[in-house]
This record gives sequence, structure tokens and C-alpha cells, in this order.
Amino acid sequence: DAGRVIIVAGFQGITQAGDVTTLGRGGSDTTAVALAAALKAERCEIYTDVDGIYTTDPRLVPQARKLREIGYEEMLEMAALGAKMNPRSIELAAVYGVPVLVASSFTDAPGTLIHGGEHTMEVRKAVTGIAVDRNVAKITVQGVEDRPGIAAAIFEPLAAAGVSVDVIVQNVSQAGITDMTFTVAEGDFQRAREITGKLAGLQHKGVIAQPGLAKVSIVGTGMQNAPGYAAKMFRALADASVNIEMVTTSEIRITCL
Repeated sequence: DAGRVIIVAGFQGITQAGDVTTLGRGGSDTTAVALAAALKAERCEIYTDVDGIYTTDPRLVPQARKLREIGYEEMLEMAALGAKMNPRSIELAAVYGVPVLVASSFTDAPGTLIHGGEHTMEVRKAVTGIAVDRNVAKITVQGVEDRPGIAAAIFEPLAAAGVSVDVIVQNVSQAGITDMTFTVAEGDFQRAREITGKLAGLQHKGVIAQPGLAKVSIVGTGMQNAPGYAAKMFRALADASVNIEMVTTSEIRITCL
């Protein structure tokens, strides 16, 4: 109200012990949304090196279109899959109902509005965007017993070592024996392989580790009421001679490894 512009350093916070620390990658976005929520601002505007959110990575697909608007749910899925925004900032925006505008620091081009209101027909298309992650590794623990506690025995040591696990698939059990397969980022591959190879007290028939994979996901709230998109995605990959290693889905996402 006094006409002053307040400049606040982002990307930092305080631990429960009272120590100043950094928030990690995307911390500046998270700080901006948190301040907007605390101040009950009309919206949070983030100016960065891109001029908005695109249907997919324009560096990979030159025909990618910039979205005028996108919902919190779709943006959260795309952010978690590697799109520009940090997932924590989108979670905050959704919880507190803060619209977020993402626009360019270098041009006056209109950006993309992330919000939870009614969308235009353009945004209501079944598939809003496609996310790609090229740095994925797959690990399979073969021949473990199919009984309570096995999954915990595999994933607790990984969690204790700070390794984030993404897609998890357990095969159908045969004679009480099953395989457990999961993916990690390539940067965590060696650690994850070493940890799973030394699982204490867990009987298994071996560990198969495969780096150099990619993950592609289609995202869109409209898919909930539009059948056939999984089949279309699988056909597109087959026509390009791309083999599917694993598939995982949510209500608004289909991901293929």
C-alpha cells in the first residue's frame, strides 16, 4: 500500500533445528508460491528462461505448443515427470488455491496460467502434455518370496540411503515366488544396484540391473472419460519400433518405460 517493492531472497529456509539451509532445486519457485499464499496474493507470477508451459519439450519436438492454461493436477503430474516447474511449488499452489503464471523474463509474450478453475475447451483435450525423462534405470530382484514384509525389506534400505524409487511392478506370484522390479534415476543407479545386491537376510535368485532407459508419459484430465488412449500410445510406440519395458498409470497419466 505504501508503494514499496519488497525483495525477498528465495531458495532458502530454516530447518527444525533453526539452521539456515537451501531448499534444493526449484526452491525459488516454492518460495514465491509460499509467499503469495501467505500474503493472500491474487496470483503468483514467475518469470524465468522459458515463456510458458509447453505440450512437450520444444527442444525435442519443435512443433510443441505453448499452453495458455493448465490445471494443478496436470501440472503436478508433468512437473513430477520432469517438466519445468518444481512439484513442491505446484502442490503449495493447489493446496492454497494460488494461481501461478509462468512467463519469460526476456520477452513480453503471454505465459501459461496454472490454476484450479474451469478450463477452456483447448485445455479440456484428453491429452494435455507429454513428458519425457531420458535418465532412467531399471532394477529387478528375482525370485523373492511372495509374503508380507518382502517389499519393505527391499525398499527400506534404499530409502535409508536417500535413493528415490519411481515405478514399481511386482510380477504375478508362481509357487510363492515373485520378481520385484523398480526404476531409479540414472544418478542413483550404482548405489541402488549395490544396495539391492547386498540385501541382508533376503533370499533371492539374483539382481538384474539395466541403465540407459527412458520414460515417456501422456498427461491429461480428459483421459478419465475418453477410452482408448493407452492403446493409441502403445500403437504409436510400436509403429516407431520402441519396446515397452514397464507400464504404470494414474487417473490422468499413462507412463511407459
